[in-house]
Amino acid sequence: MSKAEIILYQSEDSSTKLNVRLEQETVWLTQAQMAELFDTTRNNITLHISNVFKEKELEKFSVSKDSLHTAKDGKKYKTKFYNLDVIISVGYRVKSQRGTQFRIWANKILKEYLLRGYVL
Repeated sequence: MSKAEIILYQSEDSSTKLNVRLEQETVWLTQAQMAELFDTTRNNITLHISNVFKEKELEKFSVSKDSLHTAKDGKKYKTKFYNLDVIISVGYRVKSQRGTQFRIWANKILKEYLLRGYVL
């Protein structure tokens, strides 16, 4: 991925802080970041992503990319990133308190947009 901008996401209660990759008019997260966002395990995220692709809800090659990611040890590793479409799909499948908060938030945004044509 080139020309990526990194933005900081912070949950309302400040318990979760993520560096989010913004590129090609969407956000990109790794499985580990999604696990942190939805307060669940990476294995759970992997399962949900696999089901999203198996059920043909999304096409794998149009919503995921490999990129070099610098780890805490300073080394660069090839890492798969998933775009907002995957994040939303997983958010609607995860059974956690944070997943529920995400669904409430997403439904509110969608409802406002449908009723008003814009969101504040």
